[in-house]
Amino acid sequence: MEIHWFDELASTQTYVIEGLKSKALNSPFCVGASLQTQGRGSRGNEWIGEKGNLFISVAINRSQLPDDLKLESSSLYFAFILKEILSTLGSKVWLKWPNDFYLDAQKMGGVITNLVGDSLVCGIGLNLSSAPLNFSKMDIKITAQEVTNNYIRELEKFPSWKQIFSKFELEFLRSKSFVAHVGEMVFRLGDAVLLEDGSLEHNGQRIFSLR
Repeated sequence: MEIHWFDELASTQTYVIEGLKSKALNSPFCVGASLQTQGRGSRGNEWIGEKGNLFISVAINRSQLPDDLKLESSSLYFAFILKEILSTLGSKVWLKWPNDFYLDAQKMGGVITNLVGDSLVCGIGLNLSSAPLNFSKMDIKITAQEVTNNYIRELEKFPSWKQIFSKFELEFLRSKSFVAHVGEMVFRLGDAVLLEDGSLEHNGQRIFSLR
């Protein structure tokens, strides 16, 4: 998979989505930037970016994804692959359902996904070298390019959803002391049951992240 790196972009996610829609870009590929000025977070929030942090977006054709992966759980899938890489390098990062990277009780980054035609676009922001107030940053020394190269190398192996879920199922216990925001709904993850497709059951309702 080709990696296109820029010194600065408004948003890697916007760049990739617009490129796919205009047919100027064809998946699979990855776009990264040393500085992102108008990053997109979940629920329409802005993701504040400082130079030296990680800002990438990956476009993958749906036909490349594992057959057992529901698109609604793709954020969890893409995020956990990166979490596993960072863990092997010595980080204590963990993944809060469904798409947030945490160190202890502070958020460090996140993942959003969008479907554009036949391509799934996954955007990742991660505080590697600096973090805003009340956020955390990476606990190991690593550059954005090193993270990206390691991530693409592992992502191209396309592990099955079953492989990913079997590991995340244990990690979900850490999420139970937190709340989740899905649409207009806010609920305690400790009151929810994690299902095998990555969704949650809460008060008799099945909830996907849809991010």
